[in-house]
Amino acid sequence: MTVVLGIESSCDETGVALVETGPGGAPRLLGEALHSQVAMHADYGGVVPELASRDHIRRVIPLARQALEQAQRTLADVDFIAYTRGPGLAGALLGVPLGVFLRLTDRGGVLENRAVNAVTGAIVNAVRSTPFIILLVAIIPFTRFVVGSSIGTAAAIVPLTISAIPFVARLVETALREVDSGLVEAAQAMGASTRQIVFKVLLPEALPGIVAGLTIMLVSLTGYSAMAGAIGGGGLGDLGIRYGYQRFLPDVMLAVVVILIVFVQLLQSLGDWAVRKLSHK
Repeated sequence: MTVVLGIESSCDETGVALVETGPGGAPRLLGEALHSQVAMHADYGGVVPELASRDHIRRVIPLARQALEQAQRTLADVDFIAYTRGPGLAGALLGVPLGVFLRLTDRGGVLENRAVNAVTGAIVNAVRSTPFIILLVAIIPFTRFVVGSSIGTAAAIVPLTISAIPFVARLVETALREVDSGLVEAAQAMGASTRQIVFKVLLPEALPGIVAGLTIMLVSLTGYSAMAGAIGGGGLGDLGIRYGYQRFLPDVMLAVVVILIVFVQLLQSLGDWAVRKLSHK
Protein backbone atom coordinates (compact mmCIF):
# COMPACT_ATOMS: atom_id res chain seq x y z
CA MET A 1 0.00 0.00 0.00
CA THR A 2 1.14 3.57 -0.76
CA VAL A 3 0.52 6.42 1.67
CA VAL A 4 0.69 10.03 0.40
CA LEU A 5 0.78 13.11 2.66
CA GLY A 6 -0.46 16.19 0.79
CA ILE A 7 0.15 19.75 2.04
CA GLU A 8 -1.55 22.84 0.62
CA SER A 9 -1.07 26.46 1.72
CA SER A 10 -2.74 29.58 0.35
CA CYS A 11 -3.29 33.14 1.54
CA ASP A 12 -6.17 32.05 3.81
CA GLU A 13 -5.75 28.35 4.56
CA THR A 14 -3.29 25.64 5.49
CA GLY A 15 -4.45 22.08 4.78
CA VAL A 16 -3.09 18.55 5.14
CA ALA A 17 -4.56 15.26 3.89
CA LEU A 18 -3.38 11.65 4.14
CA VAL A 19 -4.44 9.16 1.45
CA GLU A 20 -3.75 5.43 1.19
CA THR A 21 -3.91 3.51 -2.07
CA GLY A 22 -2.85 0.14 -3.40
CA PRO A 23 -2.82 -1.94 -6.60
CA GLY A 24 -6.32 -2.56 -7.88
CA GLY A 25 -7.98 -0.69 -5.03
CA ALA A 26 -9.67 2.68 -4.79
CA PRO A 27 -7.75 5.42 -2.92
CA ARG A 28 -8.91 5.93 0.65
CA LEU A 29 -8.81 9.17 2.62
CA LEU A 30 -7.23 8.33 5.97
CA GLY A 31 -7.19 11.74 7.61
CA GLU A 32 -7.38 15.44 6.89
CA ALA A 33 -6.98 18.74 8.74
CA LEU A 34 -7.54 22.35 7.72
CA HIS A 35 -6.86 25.68 9.42
CA SER A 36 -8.39 28.96 8.22
CA GLN A 37 -6.73 32.37 8.56
CA VAL A 38 -9.83 34.30 7.49
CA ALA A 39 -10.63 35.51 11.02
CA MET A 40 -7.03 36.56 11.64
CA HIS A 41 -6.81 38.57 8.41
CA ALA A 42 -10.25 40.14 8.98
CA ASP A 43 -8.87 42.03 11.98
CA TYR A 44 -6.44 43.80 9.63
CA GLY A 45 -8.86 44.39 6.75
CA GLY A 46 -7.02 42.04 4.40
CA VAL A 47 -4.15 39.59 3.99
CA VAL A 48 -0.96 40.46 5.88
CA PRO A 49 1.92 38.54 4.19
CA GLU A 50 4.16 38.38 7.26
CA LEU A 51 1.37 36.98 9.43
CA ALA A 52 0.26 34.56 6.71
CA SER A 53 3.72 33.06 6.15
CA ARG A 54 4.42 32.72 9.87
CA ASP A 55 1.04 31.12 10.48
CA HIS A 56 1.63 28.59 7.67
CA ILE A 57 4.92 27.55 9.25
CA ARG A 58 3.38 27.38 12.71
CA ARG A 59 0.35 25.35 11.62
CA VAL A 60 1.67 22.82 9.12
CA ILE A 61 3.33 20.47 11.65
CA PRO A 62 0.36 20.38 14.09
CA LEU A 63 -2.01 19.84 11.16
CA ALA A 64 0.16 17.02 9.84
CA ARG A 65 0.19 15.43 13.29
CA GLN A 66 -3.58 15.83 13.50
CA ALA A 67 -4.09 14.12 10.14
CA LEU A 68 -1.68 11.31 11.10
CA GLU A 69 -3.38 10.80 14.47
CA GLN A 70 -6.79 10.76 12.79
CA ALA A 71 -5.48 8.07 10.44
CA GLN A 72 -3.70 6.25 13.30
CA ARG A 73 -0.47 6.40 11.34
CA THR A 74 3.03 7.78 11.94
CA LEU A 75 5.35 9.75 9.70
CA ALA A 76 7.32 6.55 9.11
CA ASP A 77 4.27 5.13 7.31
CA VAL A 78 4.28 7.94 4.71
CA ASP A 79 5.74 6.97 1.32
CA PHE A 80 5.38 10.32 -0.49
CA ILE A 81 4.94 13.96 0.50
CA ALA A 82 3.40 16.35 -2.03
CA TYR A 83 2.91 20.08 -1.52
CA THR A 84 2.18 23.36 -3.26
CA ARG A 85 3.28 26.86 -2.28
CA GLY A 86 3.40 30.53 -3.11
CA PRO A 87 1.30 31.63 -6.08
CA GLY A 88 -2.03 32.04 -4.31
CA LEU A 89 -0.68 34.57 -1.85
CA ALA A 90 1.44 36.43 -4.39
CA GLY A 91 -1.37 36.51 -6.94
CA ALA A 92 -3.77 37.97 -4.40
CA LEU A 93 -1.31 40.57 -3.12
CA LEU A 94 -0.61 41.86 -6.63
CA GLY A 95 -3.96 41.16 -8.25
CA VAL A 96 -6.16 42.98 -5.73
CA PRO A 97 -4.34 46.36 -6.10
CA LEU A 98 -4.40 45.94 -9.88
CA GLY A 99 -8.15 45.31 -9.78
CA VAL A 100 -8.65 48.41 -7.62
CA PHE A 101 -6.55 50.45 -10.07
CA LEU A 102 -8.63 49.23 -13.02
CA ARG A 103 -11.84 50.29 -11.27
CA LEU A 104 -10.51 53.68 -10.17
CA THR A 105 -9.31 54.59 -13.67
CA ASP A 106 -12.40 53.28 -15.46
CA ARG A 107 -15.22 55.49 -16.73
CA GLY A 108 -16.86 57.15 -13.73
CA GLY A 109 -14.03 56.12 -11.42
CA VAL A 110 -12.45 58.34 -8.80
CA LEU A 111 -9.23 58.58 -10.87
CA GLU A 112 -10.84 58.29 -14.30
CA ASN A 113 -8.21 57.94 -17.02
CA ARG A 114 -9.49 56.02 -20.02
CA ALA A 115 -6.14 55.86 -21.83
CA VAL A 116 -4.32 54.31 -18.87
CA ASN A 117 -7.25 52.02 -18.17
CA ALA A 118 -7.35 50.82 -21.79
CA VAL A 119 -3.62 50.02 -21.87
CA THR A 120 -3.69 48.27 -18.51
CA GLY A 121 -6.82 46.35 -19.47
CA ALA A 122 -5.24 45.22 -22.73
CA ILE A 123 -2.20 43.84 -20.88
CA VAL A 124 -4.43 42.05 -18.37
CA ASN A 125 -6.53 40.55 -21.16
CA ALA A 126 -3.42 39.43 -23.06
CA VAL A 127 -2.12 37.44 -20.10
CA ARG A 128 -5.56 36.03 -19.28
CA SER A 129 -6.11 34.86 -22.85
CA THR A 130 -2.84 32.89 -22.94
CA PRO A 131 -3.37 29.19 -22.05
CA PHE A 132 -1.45 28.36 -18.90
CA ILE A 133 0.62 25.56 -20.42
CA ILE A 134 1.79 27.96 -23.18
CA LEU A 135 2.50 30.72 -20.66
CA LEU A 136 4.47 28.21 -18.62
CA VAL A 137 6.84 27.57 -21.53
CA ALA A 138 6.85 31.09 -23.00
CA ILE A 139 8.25 32.77 -19.88
CA ILE A 140 10.96 30.19 -19.13
CA PRO A 141 13.73 32.80 -19.70
CA PHE A 142 12.05 35.15 -17.23
CA THR A 143 11.57 32.30 -14.76
CA ARG A 144 15.28 31.45 -14.96
CA PHE A 145 16.13 35.12 -14.40
CA VAL A 146 13.94 35.30 -11.28
CA VAL A 147 14.69 31.99 -9.54
CA GLY A 148 17.74 30.72 -11.44
CA SER A 149 16.03 27.63 -12.84
CA SER A 150 13.08 26.61 -14.98
CA ILE A 151 12.57 23.28 -13.19
CA GLY A 152 11.26 22.66 -9.69
CA THR A 153 8.58 23.95 -7.38
CA ALA A 154 10.15 27.41 -6.99
CA ALA A 155 10.23 27.81 -10.78
CA ALA A 156 6.55 26.85 -11.05
CA ILE A 157 5.58 29.69 -8.70
CA VAL A 158 6.58 32.33 -11.28
CA PRO A 159 4.13 31.39 -14.07
CA LEU A 160 1.45 30.49 -11.53
CA THR A 161 1.72 33.95 -9.98
CA ILE A 162 1.75 35.71 -13.35
CA SER A 163 -1.37 33.82 -14.44
CA ALA A 164 -3.13 34.55 -11.13
CA ILE A 165 -2.54 38.32 -11.07
CA PRO A 166 -4.77 39.34 -14.05
CA PHE A 167 -7.35 36.73 -13.06
CA VAL A 168 -7.65 38.21 -9.57
CA ALA A 169 -7.57 41.75 -10.96
CA ARG A 170 -10.64 41.18 -13.15
CA LEU A 171 -12.51 39.42 -10.34
CA VAL A 172 -11.79 42.30 -7.95
CA GLU A 173 -12.72 44.88 -10.58
CA THR A 174 -16.05 43.11 -11.13
CA ALA A 175 -16.73 43.02 -7.39
CA LEU A 176 -15.97 46.74 -7.05
CA ARG A 177 -18.36 47.55 -9.90
CA GLU A 178 -21.18 46.14 -7.77
CA VAL A 179 -20.63 48.79 -5.07
CA ASP A 180 -23.36 51.43 -5.17
CA SER A 181 -21.95 54.56 -6.82
CA GLY A 182 -24.04 56.63 -4.40
CA LEU A 183 -21.78 55.53 -1.54
CA VAL A 184 -18.71 56.80 -3.39
CA GLU A 185 -20.43 60.07 -4.23
CA ALA A 186 -21.47 60.52 -0.59
CA ALA A 187 -17.88 59.92 0.56
CA GLN A 188 -16.58 62.44 -1.97
CA ALA A 189 -19.17 64.99 -0.82
CA MET A 190 -17.86 64.63 2.73
CA GLY A 191 -14.30 65.31 1.55
CA ALA A 192 -12.94 61.76 1.64
CA SER A 193 -9.59 61.23 -0.08
CA THR A 194 -9.01 58.55 -2.72
CA ARG A 195 -7.29 56.37 -0.12
CA GLN A 196 -10.24 56.69 2.26
CA ILE A 197 -12.72 55.89 -0.52
CA VAL A 198 -10.78 52.74 -1.42
CA PHE A 199 -10.22 51.42 2.11
CA LYS A 200 -13.35 52.72 3.86
CA VAL A 201 -15.96 52.37 1.11
CA LEU A 202 -15.03 50.27 -1.93
CA LEU A 203 -13.10 47.38 -0.36
CA PRO A 204 -15.36 46.88 2.70
CA GLU A 205 -18.53 46.95 0.56
CA ALA A 206 -17.06 44.60 -2.07
CA LEU A 207 -15.35 42.26 0.41
CA PRO A 208 -17.80 39.31 0.05
CA GLY A 209 -17.42 39.41 -3.74
CA ILE A 210 -13.64 39.70 -3.47
CA VAL A 211 -13.45 36.69 -1.14
CA ALA A 212 -15.65 34.70 -3.52
CA GLY A 213 -13.32 35.66 -6.38
CA LEU A 214 -10.20 34.69 -4.42
CA THR A 215 -11.80 31.31 -3.70
CA ILE A 216 -12.29 30.76 -7.42
CA MET A 217 -8.67 31.79 -8.02
CA LEU A 218 -7.34 29.34 -5.43
CA VAL A 219 -9.37 26.49 -6.89
CA SER A 220 -8.04 27.34 -10.37
CA LEU A 221 -4.46 27.51 -9.10
CA THR A 222 -4.83 24.05 -7.58
CA GLY A 223 -5.45 22.70 -11.08
CA TYR A 224 -2.73 24.87 -12.62
CA SER A 225 -0.16 23.71 -10.04
CA ALA A 226 -0.89 20.10 -10.94
CA MET A 227 -0.43 21.01 -14.61
CA ALA A 228 2.92 22.65 -13.82
CA GLY A 229 4.13 19.37 -12.36
CA ALA A 230 3.91 17.82 -15.81
CA ILE A 231 6.98 19.80 -16.94
CA GLY A 232 9.05 19.57 -13.79
CA GLY A 233 7.18 21.91 -11.47
CA GLY A 234 7.06 19.42 -8.61
CA GLY A 235 4.11 18.92 -6.29
CA LEU A 236 1.08 16.73 -6.86
CA GLY A 237 1.19 16.98 -10.65
CA ASP A 238 4.78 15.78 -10.74
CA LEU A 239 3.91 12.92 -8.39
CA GLY A 240 0.97 11.85 -10.55
CA ILE A 241 2.89 12.04 -13.84
CA ARG A 242 6.19 10.57 -12.68
CA TYR A 243 4.90 7.74 -10.53
CA GLY A 244 1.28 7.33 -11.56
CA TYR A 245 1.68 7.57 -15.35
CA GLN A 246 5.32 6.98 -16.28
CA ARG A 247 5.82 4.13 -13.80
CA PHE A 248 2.40 2.62 -14.42
CA LEU A 249 1.12 3.05 -10.85
CA PRO A 250 -2.55 3.97 -11.32
CA ASP A 251 -3.12 3.80 -7.57
CA VAL A 252 -0.74 6.75 -7.10
CA MET A 253 -2.53 8.67 -9.84
CA LEU A 254 -5.87 8.03 -8.17
CA ALA A 255 -4.43 9.11 -4.83
CA VAL A 256 -3.34 12.42 -6.37
CA VAL A 257 -6.81 12.94 -7.84
CA VAL A 258 -8.45 12.22 -4.48
CA ILE A 259 -6.15 14.68 -2.68
CA LEU A 260 -6.90 17.38 -5.25
CA ILE A 261 -10.63 16.77 -4.93
CA VAL A 262 -10.43 16.96 -1.13
CA PHE A 263 -8.48 20.23 -1.24
CA VAL A 264 -10.83 21.80 -3.77
CA GLN A 265 -13.88 20.81 -1.73
CA LEU A 266 -12.34 22.19 1.46
CA LEU A 267 -11.24 25.42 -0.21
CA GLN A 268 -14.63 26.00 -1.84
CA SER A 269 -16.55 25.19 1.33
CA LEU A 270 -14.37 27.48 3.41
CA GLY A 271 -14.66 30.26 0.83
CA ASP A 272 -18.46 29.93 0.75
CA TRP A 273 -18.55 30.05 4.55
CA ALA A 274 -16.40 33.21 4.61
CA VAL A 275 -18.65 34.90 2.03
CA ARG A 276 -21.75 34.10 4.10
CA LYS A 277 -20.15 35.45 7.28
CA LEU A 278 -19.02 38.66 5.57
CA SER A 279 -22.39 39.15 3.86
CA HIS A 280 -24.20 39.10 7.20
CA LYS A 281 -22.16 41.98 8.62
